[in-house]
Amino acid sequence: MSALITPGLVALDADLGTEPATVIRHLAELVVAAGRASEVEGLYADAMAREAKTATGIPGGLAIPHCRSTAVLEPTLAMARLATRADFGSADGAADLVFFIAAPAGADQAHLKLLAKLARSLMKKDFTASLRSAASAEEIVAIVTAVVSPDAAQVAANEAASAAAAAATPAVAAGATSLVAITACPTGIAHTYMAADALVAAAREAGVDLQVETQGSAGLTPLDPAVIAAAGAVIFAVDVDVRGRERFIGKPVINAPVKRGIDEPKELIAEALAAAHNPNARRVSGGADPGAEQSAESGEHLGQQLKRALLTGVSYMIPFVAGGGLLIALGFLLAGYEIALGTTADDVLAAATLTNLPPEGLIYFLGAVLFKIGALSMGFLVPALAGYIAYAIADRPGIAPGFVSGAVAGYMGAGFLGGIVGGLLAGVVAKWIGSFAVPRWLRGLMPVVIIPLLASIVASGLMFLVLGGPIAALTEGLNSWLTGMSGAGAITLGIILGLMMAFDLGGPVNKVAYAFAVAGLSAATVQNQAPWEIMATVMAAGMVPPLAMALATTVDRRLFSLAERENGKAAWLLGASFISEGAIPFAAADPLRVIPSCMLGAATTGAIVMGSGVTSKAPHGGIFVFFAIGNVGMFVLAIAIGTVISAAAVIALKRYAVRKAPADEPAGDLVSV
Repeated sequence: MSALITPGLVALDADLGTEPATVIRHLAELVVAAGRASEVEGLYADAMAREAKTATGIPGGLAIPHCRSTAVLEPTLAMARLATRADFGSADGAADLVFFIAAPAGADQAHLKLLAKLARSLMKKDFTASLRSAASAEEIVAIVTAVVSPDAAQVAANEAASAAAAAATPAVAAGATSLVAITACPTGIAHTYMAADALVAAAREAGVDLQVETQGSAGLTPLDPAVIAAAGAVIFAVDVDVRGRERFIGKPVINAPVKRGIDEPKELIAEALAAAHNPNARRVSGGADPGAEQSAESGEHLGQQLKRALLTGVSYMIPFVAGGGLLIALGFLLAGYEIALGTTADDVLAAATLTNLPPEGLIYFLGAVLFKIGALSMGFLVPALAGYIAYAIADRPGIAPGFVSGAVAGYMGAGFLGGIVGGLLAGVVAKWIGSFAVPRWLRGLMPVVIIPLLASIVASGLMFLVLGGPIAALTEGLNSWLTGMSGAGAITLGIILGLMMAFDLGGPVNKVAYAFAVAGLSAATVQNQAPWEIMATVMAAGMVPPLAMALATTVDRRLFSLAERENGKAAWLLGASFISEGAIPFAAADPLRVIPSCMLGAATTGAIVMGSGVTSKAPHGGIFVFFAIGNVGMFVLAIAIGTVISAAAVIALKRYAVRKAPADEPAGDLVSV
């Protein structure tokens, strides 16, 4: 295993300016010059993309920019000791020691463990002091190597020093509150381990027993269930989802970004201790936990909870819709549109087999099979939507009542709107029943029998007896209105759908428009193609934002940062595949220019597609499901027109919609309006 750092990867007392970007670029150049990465631009772009997620400055004048990159050939450390400090976003000021950690996309565990050792060592003041006083690059390499790859003598010395430090530390009092913690960051290389060590040190100083599970790239050792059970509270210092979250259900919880675990470990320990003794503290939710008088773990207000539940339902519904819709489209391709008329497909499947083919032949028979599979898959659309809305509210006990309520909504003709209402009802009722205080012997039956039974009766009963009829009437009226739209009315609807698709690029407004479109697919027929037209409109409009950003970065590269230009390359494929989220990096960096530009082009595309009667029998796939697009030429033309309009708008706004910088800002800077 080659050395992680060499003298050629060290820049001593370098004057690289105060901007993190220039420091990172210089270190990336050192890595490439040492033959450890294939290109500067790719490595620099990946490091800056990681920097944009979370600042990598940490207390003590340190910074640890890091990334995984396909440009990296072997795990590498590069270090700069700066003559002029650079601001990497630490709360206590700029950094003079910068370690750049570059890992390949598939780094092996051995190397990742060494990188984790370095990250943890940066929390030790004597280690950083020795780096600041080192006289040469060779001395820096020796200091770092002694930490990440110590020999046996060094290991023994380190263990002795650790034992002495532990002996000098106040012992944890018997019966004192114990805590557990999870630390995790997106790359799992540095922040994960530094936060763990900072929390352990703060807990030891406070006389608290703390055990930490690091969910990083170097692997993890799960906490002992007995330790979790005995803990008074849990700290989640994470920027990603916690693996095995169900282990902590019912525990008082402190949620924080992983960087806060590094910057404010003492405060997190204090908050966890307070939560452990507070009966009203937020708790890890999920299932019907014993003693479940839990307040909302995330502290969301009602609107946020409803939005999260809706987006969860839509995200789980999409695989049913995508698979079913594509199968129906393939069925049409093989057997023709008449396979959807009346009971044609059922009649074919009832009378024919592989050994007794219909007169039309094998291809026709396979088309009927694919169409029927797709239609059955689409039948899960409303139940899945309702079931996973309920799941987002009440966890697993809400799934069955939600599916049943969704099935009732479908049976009564309440459709997409009924599924939303049924899912919300089922989730709320299931969560309410789960909050009941019941005897210990009954707790095991609550999530698997009692909650599903009672919540299904209440939610589905309300749908049958009270809500289903009015919602079905509303749905029928809406469908009739849409079916009858033509001319200017259809164009107006296309504009509205286009604006919704580009407004938040995969957010709630975008998802509502998409869910509205796919919910109508199951009702489409050869005689009533309005739902197919709406689907084509939504798909085409959703393809415009990423394609427009890709085009803009190609036409005028100087208006965009290096990271944006790299994102622009990927946006071509994302846009062609109907993944609107490909434009999010551009919108996040410059929302006031990018979002209006995207909305302008998407609305134009929506109007053209809806007005010209283009249809899509597939709910997803973009240009790659061309066989399911009716009038594919007009579909492509409408997308091209919208893309050019949005790209031209964003270029014009970036060139001319600027204001002069105030006197205290550097001259020549572009300031977003």
